[in-house]
Amino acid sequence: MFLDESGTYDRYEPMKGAIPKRQNGVIIATHPGQVTAYALDSLYDRGFFFVEPGEQVYEGRIVGEHCKEKDITANVAKAKQLSNVRASCKDDAAKVRPMRQMSLEAALEYIQDDELVEICPNSIRLRKRILQEGERRRAAKGRK
Repeated sequence: MFLDESGTYDRYEPMKGAIPKRQNGVIIATHPGQVTAYALDSLYDRGFFFVEPGEQVYEGRIVGEHCKEKDITANVAKAKQLSNVRASCKDDAAKVRPMRQMSLEAALEYIQDDELVEICPNSIRLRKRILQEGERRRAAKGRK
């Protein structure tokens, strides 16, 4: 389907090959809770995030894009242990990239076959079709 300059339908043409898919994997939340800057800082080198500190997440929610092809799981609700004496300035040095906002169209283009887009009044969220990690592994074994 082609669009003209104004963005309206112009014509159809025969398909010219496979539709390209996303090359990178995603980062999936393993625990429900509130996202912490401490947890995001430990994942800083792994990719970009779709969440920011203070946001609520649940198991199976896609919280970021991994820098490699494979999907990974992470506990983005992990809190800093307070049982040991630590330098108070360490929390101020946490590196948190700004979250990547996606429009509905971008989210629909982004997802793979095993992922869904949740449309809520205040946000657009990405999640895995099967939320529990163990269930996803079983389903993957059944597909092979």
